[in-house]
Amino acid sequence: MEDSDTPPGFVKLRILTPVRHIDTMSSLVLLNGGAYLSSLLWREQSLQYRIKEDPYTENVRIHGPCRSGFYGFLEFDEAYCLATILWPKLLGSWVDRCQRHTWPPVPVLEKILKNECHCVPIGSKIESPYNELEWRLSFSQAEQQLVCTMNHTQFLCYGLLKIFLKEVINCGEDKLLCSYYIKTTIFWIMQSGQVRWCSNNLLDCFWMCFKYLIQGVYRGVFPNFFIPQNNMFINKVIGVARESLLQQLNQYYRMGMSCLLLSPTLRSILEPALSSPSFVLSPAEGEFISVADLDNCGVNELFQLGFFARHMLDSYLYLKSINTLSRLSISPYQLLTLQYCTAQTLVRLAFMMTNSTSCCTHKMIYNLDTIICGILKMAARLGPVSHLLYLALYYYRSGRYDKTVHIIFLTKRRLSQDFIMYNETVERQRYNEAVSILSLSRRMKIAWVHAVCSFESFPLIEELCLEQNVSKEHGMPNLTLSPFVMVEMLSVLSHYRMGNRSQCLQSLTDLQTLLLYDDGTYAPLHLRDICWQILGNCQHVVGDLHGALRSYEESLRQYPFYKIKEATDLRIECVKQQLQRNVHM
Repeated sequence: MEDSDTPPGFVKLRILTPVRHIDTMSSLVLLNGGAYLSSLLWREQSLQYRIKEDPYTENVRIHGPCRSGFYGFLEFDEAYCLATILWPKLLGSWVDRCQRHTWPPVPVLEKILKNECHCVPIGSKIESPYNELEWRLSFSQAEQQLVCTMNHTQFLCYGLLKIFLKEVINCGEDKLLCSYYIKTTIFWIMQSGQVRWCSNNLLDCFWMCFKYLIQGVYRGVFPNFFIPQNNMFINKVIGVARESLLQQLNQYYRMGMSCLLLSPTLRSILEPALSSPSFVLSPAEGEFISVADLDNCGVNELFQLGFFARHMLDSYLYLKSINTLSRLSISPYQLLTLQYCTAQTLVRLAFMMTNSTSCCTHKMIYNLDTIICGILKMAARLGPVSHLLYLALYYYRSGRYDKTVHIIFLTKRRLSQDFIMYNETVERQRYNEAVSILSLSRRMKIAWVHAVCSFESFPLIEELCLEQNVSKEHGMPNLTLSPFVMVEMLSVLSHYRMGNRSQCLQSLTDLQTLLLYDDGTYAPLHLRDICWQILGNCQHVVGDLHGALRSYEESLRQYPFYKIKEATDLRIECVKQQLQRNVHM
C-alpha cells in the first residue's frame, strides 16, 4: 500500500506476491517495473462478476466505487473492496486529536484501531495519469462505531440534517451535497465539544451543524474527519455550482430556524407546536415511541439475520456456540437474537436429518422420527408463532395427516389474534395493550410471525418441488412463503388425503378468498406469484381443473419475484391435457 505519490486519503496497491486468482490478474497494470491493481479494471471485473454469477439482479451499473442495481424490489449499492489491518501513517494525527478531545471514548477508539479499514476502488477527483491506479481509503466500520456512540439528541440531529438535505437542499437537479457530508459534519461538531447535546437544545445543535456546513461551502474546503488533508470538495463543489449552492444556503441562513418548515416532513412535526400554545413536547425521550413501533424495528432487524448451516456438523457447532454465548452477560436483545438463531438452526437440523439419514430398520426409523419431532417441537417453543408450521410440514411429509390438521388448528388460532405482527403490519393499540408488559422472548413466541422458508438443499413439501427447482435455476434457491397461505395449503391437502371433502373445500375457499381480497397484509404483494401458484396446486390436487387453470394464469400476471414461469407453464399444460382427456371420455 503506497501513499507517497497519491493525494491524501488515497493509495496505490502494488502486488508483491504471485497472483493466483484470474480476476485479480486481469486487473493488473504494469508501471515502473512493478505490478499495480487498477481500481478501474477492478470495478469492471466486479460488475461483470455480479452479472454473471447472479442473473436475478437487474440494471446493474457502476456508481462511484460501487456496483448498483436492483434485486427484485430491493435496490443495492455494494463496494467490492479490499480490507487491510495496516492503518496509514496519516491516521496518527487523528488518534492524537481523538485523545486530545477525549472523543470518541478510549474503549471505542481502541476497538476502532483493532478493526480494519478498506481500500475502495475509485481514484481521486484530482486529474492525474494515474487516477485508475488510485484506491480511496474507507473507514466505514470506524464510522459505524462512532455512530453507535451517539446519544439520543445527537442521533436526532443527524436525522434532522439528513431530512433537511434530502427535502430542501437537494430538492433541485444539482445535488452537490451527499449524506456523507452530513455524517462528517456531525463527527466534527461532536468532537469539538462546543455543543450541549440535550433534548431541549436540539434546534441549537442543528443550527451549529448547519453553520459548519455553510462555512465549508464558503471556503470550498470540507476536510475528511479521519484525514483532514483530504478535501472532499476538490473538483466537486467548485465554480458556478458552488456559488449557486452557497447562495441557496445563505438564503436558508437568513430565514433562521423557520427554514425547517420548508421540509414537508419537518413541517408536519413542527406546525402543531407553533400553532397551538397548549402543545408541549415532552422531554422524556422514552415516550416518543410505542412498544409496537419499537418491536416492529426489532422484528425487521432480527428476521433479516441468516443462519445457513449446510451440514449437520455446522448446526452442532452453531448450537454449541449459542450455548457458550448465552452464559455471558448480554443484553435482552442479544439474548433474543440467540433464541431466534437457536430456533432457526434447529429447524434446519431437523430437515437435514430427514433428508440425509438412511435408516434400515423400523427401530432406527422410529428413533429418528422421535428425535426430529422433539427438535421441531423445541424450535416451535423457542421461535415465532409461525415456527409451528415446520412441525406441521414434517407430519404431512410423513403421512400423519391427523396430526397435521391438529397443528394447523393450533397455528390458525394463534395467527387469528388481533395483536399479531407480520410483514410490518400490526394493530398498534391492541399490541401495546396485549403484550407490552411481556418479555421480549415471550412477545416473539406469541405475537411475532415470520415467513416459512424452504431450503436450498431439500424441499419442505413435495407439492412445491417443481417451483423450487425452477426458482433455483434462476438464482432463487429458497422459497419464502406466507404462513397464512401455508396454513390453508396444508389444511386443504391434509383434509383431502384423509377424505374429509367438506373441510377440504372450506379450506380451499378460505385460501381463494384470502388471495382475492387481501391487500398485501397476509400475502405480500411481491410474493403473489408463488401464492397463486399454491392455490392452483391445491385446486389441481382436489380436481378443480378449471379453477387451477385460472389460478395458474393469475400467477403469470403477478410480479415474477421467483421467476417460476416455466413451472407454471408446465402445470398449465398438464391441466389442459387432463381437461382434454375428460372431454373425450
